[in-house]
Amino acid sequence: MLDGVTVRAASTVLVGRQEELTALRAALGRTRAGEPSTVLVGGEAGVGKTRLLEEFAGLAGGLGARVLVGQCLELGEAGLPFAPFAAALREVLRRDGPAAFAGYEAEFARLLPELARVPAGLAAPTGLPVSDTPRGYLFDLVADLFRRIAEDRPLVLVIEDLHWADRSTRDLIGFLVRAARAAHLLLVCTYRTDELHRGHPLRPFLAELDRARGVDRVELSRLDRDGTAAVLADLLGAEPAARAVDDVHGRTQGNPFFIEELAAAGDPVGCAVLPETLRDLLLARVDRLPEPAQRVLRIAAAGGTRFAHQLLAEVAGLPEHELEDALRAAVAGQLVVADPDGDYEFRHALVREAVHDELLPGEHARLHARYAAAIEAQPHLVAAGRAPAEIAHHWYAAHDHPRALLAARVAAGAAADRYAYAEQSRLLERVLELWELVPDAAERLGMDHPRVLEETLAAATTAGDYNRALTLTRAALAEVDTDAEPLRAARLLDQRGRLLALLGKSDGTTEIREAYRLAVGVPDGPERVRLLADIAAHLAKVDPEQAAAVAAEAMAAAEAVGMDVALLPTRIALLCRTDKAPDLGLAELRRAETLARATGNAPALVSALVHLSDVLYQLGRYAESEEAAAAGVSEARRFGISRSTGAYLLSNRAEALIALGRWDEADAACAEAARIDPPGVSGLHWLQLRAGLRLARRHPAPDELVGRALAFLARPYLWPNHRLPLRELRIEAALAVDDKLEAHRASRAALADERLLDLPREGWPVITAVARTAALTGDAELAGEVSAVAAALPARYPAEQAHAAQVAAILAGVDRGGAVLAAWQAAVAAWRTAGQPYPLGRALLGLAEAAATAGDRDMVAAAVREAGEIATRLGAVPLGEQVATLARRVGLRGGGRPGPDLLTSREQEVLRLVAEGHSNSRIAEQLFISPKTASVHVSRIIAKLDVSNRVEAAALAHRLGLLDRDPAPDTAPGQRRGR
Repeated sequence: MLDGVTVRAASTVLVGRQEELTALRAALGRTRAGEPSTVLVGGEAGVGKTRLLEEFAGLAGGLGARVLVGQCLELGEAGLPFAPFAAALREVLRRDGPAAFAGYEAEFARLLPELARVPAGLAAPTGLPVSDTPRGYLFDLVADLFRRIAEDRPLVLVIEDLHWADRSTRDLIGFLVRAARAAHLLLVCTYRTDELHRGHPLRPFLAELDRARGVDRVELSRLDRDGTAAVLADLLGAEPAARAVDDVHGRTQGNPFFIEELAAAGDPVGCAVLPETLRDLLLARVDRLPEPAQRVLRIAAAGGTRFAHQLLAEVAGLPEHELEDALRAAVAGQLVVADPDGDYEFRHALVREAVHDELLPGEHARLHARYAAAIEAQPHLVAAGRAPAEIAHHWYAAHDHPRALLAARVAAGAAADRYAYAEQSRLLERVLELWELVPDAAERLGMDHPRVLEETLAAATTAGDYNRALTLTRAALAEVDTDAEPLRAARLLDQRGRLLALLGKSDGTTEIREAYRLAVGVPDGPERVRLLADIAAHLAKVDPEQAAAVAAEAMAAAEAVGMDVALLPTRIALLCRTDKAPDLGLAELRRAETLARATGNAPALVSALVHLSDVLYQLGRYAESEEAAAAGVSEARRFGISRSTGAYLLSNRAEALIALGRWDEADAACAEAARIDPPGVSGLHWLQLRAGLRLARRHPAPDELVGRALAFLARPYLWPNHRLPLRELRIEAALAVDDKLEAHRASRAALADERLLDLPREGWPVITAVARTAALTGDAELAGEVSAVAAALPARYPAEQAHAAQVAAILAGVDRGGAVLAAWQAAVAAWRTAGQPYPLGRALLGLAEAAATAGDRDMVAAAVREAGEIATRLGAVPLGEQVATLARRVGLRGGGRPGPDLLTSREQEVLRLVAEGHSNSRIAEQLFISPKTASVHVSRIIAKLDVSNRVEAAALAHRLGLLDRDPAPDTAPGQRRGR
């Protein structure tokens, strides 16, 4: 999944540590105020303590603090005394020279031996030999040195790996913290929590420090899934697939070092074998355990990351005292942790993986068979509801195929009961895998192979694994007799057609129409009604006339068998796509929602909420749309169908939040959709919305998301309601980087879309973007085509009407007609009615320009002020910059208040001559100045108007009416001009 991607060796970004960084900055703030502070930073190996302190050191240095770093050495109690202080003092000597030690070089030589070699002329005489320096005196000297260094600016002393510190180092740290308390000194110490076994000398030392004044503890936890994704994205240089993030996060449990190691090993999803260096590192601590404890760890590893004491006892078959001694050693070695419920868990999943991989083949099969038998006999030995899956896993690992086959089928049913459809799909895939290995599989399971394929297909579809589901439809159709079982074949064809469309491979009509042909001759019944409703809903997107005929047939059949069509999710989809009702079928959707809740029909309820949120959005009822989508998100999550039936709920919610101007919440909803990773084209909506948000906010890296979204246009087929928003995104992306040629190409492609006039909701934003392109490029022909399309496109609901008014205003500006100001006033009024702040901000910007041209400075000021407030509230950086530029050009101060004219009277005279097409020489002649002075004036005008050349300056002057004002008198610098 990550093949072909260049992987950086280590992540350069700090992820998920803002709270800890804030705590360190607060401690630095106290230190700057003269209060001595100490921060103890703990966390397991590889969790990112050093990376956090590197980031903090950079911040501290930027704030004027001096940073010294020392590291403890892995030599134990008998190791080199004062090693971290020696490293820090060595840095002082290197940067400040021997003079920093104020004549006490001989005493400091106890910590830094090279000071004993200082030339005699540089060292002050001393009365004590180096080896006889009293320790208390030495500690005072160190504290005084740090005080002197901190007199000029705060000092941050970082001591890493305190778990390896010798006794002398701990004593000196204790002295600095409790006794010396040097002002303006911040002491930061790191230690590994997983090294602190019960008898470790650092345990009581940390407890003593905790009681001292000014000491804080910061504990670094593992990263969450989003943190893992951010680290992977930095390492890979691209956003990783959701499945890759899930697998890496599951294996590493958010440990940054392990994430880096797996990523560097290649494809972490397909990496069944741990990298050798990482394996050796993980097993090093295991190898230090007594052999009985190692043996128990191997047994426990076969049981999983988490295991119950009683289950382990059953499988191990050891006397209780031997088992407890072995577990005690594992807990003391920080390899296993105990919880209050009496269960155990490997401290890290990769440790269990490494130990499990060390099992011999026979040992592996034997242990897993013991686990399976033990759980079958006593299901209560595992967590409630987990016994079927655990039994299936262990029999499979034990290579007992008949038992594994039956257990997998039972576990699949249990997973479905818990709405765990992805797990159900995986277990049914195992049934298919084992089918060929068990000769009497059909008799054992009581079903034929096509039935297993159909169950697996249904589970894969519900779980959102559409590619696998498509493959299963082909396999199932190959085994079904179409003549003998037409309805069964029709259902498979219908599923295949929909999957083809969802994956963007084709429109699926060939398969759907063949399904309808097979269903025609089948007697009425509930299954046939549901099939006809599905077929009608799918055809509505490609052939509305045939869809209506099939829908009528489905309703007649439903009445004949006494079914309520409101509970059919696909019937709901069809109702939402009719334009006959002014409320777009809202009343029917409300009834369907109520009925689905009353009957407990989860798929119908989620489908109702999907389409309810969609219809409410189209009607301009954005707050209600957001509420419906949010309710649907909860229901879809509860029933495990977030990636299938409920795939659009998060993006529908994000769309409503964008319309409401709640962009941070919208971005968070898109991020959640990214984590769910909806399959096929159902994953396009959130992608397109987030890409648009990033363009509107000028995100530092919008190209990757924009590119991923626009790549969908290259698919063989895309539903028009998905395709048209991508047309708009392509234009907006080009305009965002001022690529007028690409914007023009994208606009031509958009106007050529055959479904543009059929979908006003999606069509109007496209037309607005094309109109903006025509205005920015001055393309009158393109503007004429836009006008023709706009005249033919219905504008039924508030947002569509607002887009229509905005297009009219933009085109009025292109034509330079006399009604430009009135047109922009109408557009602003329409967007106020529609209730979308961002388009309103854009319309206000257009109104401000039109008012500037008309010379209405009060209207300009009001429009600029409101547009600026909208841009600030939304974080719409480009809009804010455009507003600020316009305000500067027309001479408004911050907040849109009238101010001095931007150009001096002389510059206005020069600008008039520039607009008339005169060269610098001719301007000089006209104004009786030198050509060099004329050139200087032109350069200043270009800079003040924020344009690229004199042609753009002249065009802007005409557009904003800068040539129609009375020239302002020149004033001295700093002197106010009157209006």
